Amino acid sequence: MLIREKHLFASPLSKGYWPEAAVSLRDLRCMLFAALMIAGCIVLSRFKIPMGENLSVSITFLARALCSLVYGPLGCLVFAAAEDTLSFFVSSGGYPYFPGYMLTTMMGCFIYALFFYRAKITVKRIILAKVLTNIQNVLLGSLWSAILYSKGYLYYMTASLVKNILYLPVQILLMVMLFQLLLPAMQRQHLIPTQMEGDRIPW
Repeated sequence: MLIREKHLFASPLSKGYWPEAAVSLRDLRCMLFAALMIAGCIVLSRFKIPMGENLSVSITFLARALCSLVYGPLGCLVFAAAEDTLSFFVSSGGYPYFPGYMLTTMMGCFIYALFFYRAKITVKRIILAKVLTNIQNVLLGSLWSAILYSKGYLYYMTASLVKNILYLPVQILLMVMLFQLLLPAMQRQHLIPTQMEGDRIPW
């Protein structure tokens, strides 16, 4: 199988970024990696801690971030839609199906991709990506809960905000550790461009 060389871009506005993202969408190795990450999300979704009505803590964001890193901002939208739907049917935990949650997953993966796909991974990028995804999780997740359940938007937003603020440092640490561990292997497999020239992810 011919392996295409991966290039780094300064930003999503760089010339060639979106054509490259379109190529990744059709790349067989990226598609297989996305399928693996869907399976990972389904497995990880079983290890979540309930924290109230329609509120829980999980680590599925790690598999979603990895998929967005490899598959890009176009491919990750397809991945997110498939992952959210399959995860619901395999392990919904009694929650009703609601397409708003799929939209939240798609937007979260899209944000990850804008920060990670074909970019030089740094701790700052990880922090910014996680902060933005948590903000959209609070805003959109609270809206979906208010539509589906009995309490108002501010109630769910307050509860979600507290959870996301408290969990944010742990999420950032886990993501840094995961990227630190996996980026060298992913480079060797030519899934991503050369990222780490030293032993540590730069600040």
